[in-house]
Amino acid sequence: MSTPLTLYRPDLALGRDVQVLHRAATPEFFGWLEHTRPAAGCSRPIRLTGTIATVNAGTGRIISRLHTDELPDGALYKACGNRRESQCPDCAWVYQGDAYQVVRCGLTGGKGVPASVGRHPVVFATLTAPSFGAVHHRHVARHTCATRQRCDCRPTPCHARRTAGTCEHGQPAACFARHDADDPRLGQPLCLDCYDHDHQVVWNYFSGELWRRTKQAIERHLAALCRKRGIPLVRVVTASGKVRWVPPVRVSHGKVAEMQRRAAVHFHVLLRLDGVDPDDPHALVPPPAGITVNDLEEAVHVATSRITVTTAPHPDRPQGWLIAWGEQVDVRRINMAGGELTDDKVVAYLAKYATKATEVTGQQFARLTSATIDGYADPEGDHLARLIDACWHLGRPTHTNTAGGAPTAHRRQADLDAQSNAYAGLRRWAHMLGFGGHFLTKARRYSVTFGRLRNTRTVHRRAEDDETADTITVGTLAYIGAGWLTEGDALLANTAARQRRESRRVGREELAYEAWLTGAAA
Repeated sequence: MSTPLTLYRPDLALGRDVQVLHRAATPEFFGWLEHTRPAAGCSRPIRLTGTIATVNAGTGRIISRLHTDELPDGALYKACGNRRESQCPDCAWVYQGDAYQVVRCGLTGGKGVPASVGRHPVVFATLTAPSFGAVHHRHVARHTCATRQRCDCRPTPCHARRTAGTCEHGQPAACFARHDADDPRLGQPLCLDCYDHDHQVVWNYFSGELWRRTKQAIERHLAALCRKRGIPLVRVVTASGKVRWVPPVRVSHGKVAEMQRRAAVHFHVLLRLDGVDPDDPHALVPPPAGITVNDLEEAVHVATSRITVTTAPHPDRPQGWLIAWGEQVDVRRINMAGGELTDDKVVAYLAKYATKATEVTGQQFARLTSATIDGYADPEGDHLARLIDACWHLGRPTHTNTAGGAPTAHRRQADLDAQSNAYAGLRRWAHMLGFGGHFLTKARRYSVTFGRLRNTRTVHRRAEDDETADTITVGTLAYIGAGWLTEGDALLANTAARQRRESRRVGREELAYEAWLTGAAA
């Protein structure tokens, strides 16, 4: 690149439109657009500085070396990769596409997953949290709308109780309103003082452990059915040469967490029933004929009704909290003749929630610290403020240092608290209202990984840039900042990204239409 572009210094005092004109008037404007293409569309790209070297993969000889000072703006732009749509719509769009592929390949095969998985029994389970207190809700007894996304059906009254009276805090224990879908009262407790905020954040925090034990209970139930029906164990040889006898069925899952309006998470889980190949334990084979989708559905109901977790003692609650699933456990069959749900509908549904977090509650939080917590936590505040306060209060240090106040012990206090206090992580995840898990997880055998999809995309981009397979690019880079230099740069880069994305979409539609015409003509 030529030197004048690297000397570009935007005037931040100018308006956005003038910034656009100044950037577009530079002779190397189109080179700048091409340079920022990998991060174009990103709301807050990462700017890196350092050296980029092209190395021969066979000999290790450096073919060329480039410093970022020679590039436009003197930096390398990289997309932030944030999965949350509220933070970066473009990166979330990419993540959502990857999530769609991860979930779909586990149902229909592809990208290294055999197509035979499409014949395996699969159920779609929705597991919810229990009640922590009465909240405003919208319930439609019978839907007559064309689509749930734009439901205009008349709901039933919220809490129609003629004899409910008031709670011990003087708040009405009934609500006769028929809430609209966008009513801000939805998910809010009828009485903030009656609501058990501590239990809810603890449930969010330990919900991952509850799911882990539930998954184990589902597999144990199926293994017991195999023994009862005379289906023998399978002999497998591990990589170390040891012989193991394992149950002939196993369950692979893909799970998405969704934050409800009351700020409690619930899980949407795809559970696929697989068999075990004695010659190749990693192969995906159908389950034995004696185990059906009915057994998988029964196993889910049995496990969710029996499995609970009792948390460790806490100074505020020595007996701990009971963590269990709520009464609303919905299990439906998919991927089979006469199934209640279709593959495409479930996959799109799960991929949509993979880019969400706490937005449904009406708030978007960054990680909270001791310096910022006072602006969000309030034991006498609204519903979210009390939940955050519960996270911060329950996650407080409970280990008292009695070693004479030595500096070393003081520096290690945080580590001691984390080891002795099972709730210490609540402070780390206070911005997520206690939930510290990833919003999309899967079993190892369920489907393709995000890493493989990203690597495939990287190889494709290298092929587009005419990079040869016998060379690799090695960067020695350091972080210098985040975000576009000006609002004008952001507008130009994002507009170019949208145009390229729309062009690709139109191209795909034209190719699909041409393929359809060819097939119709044949």
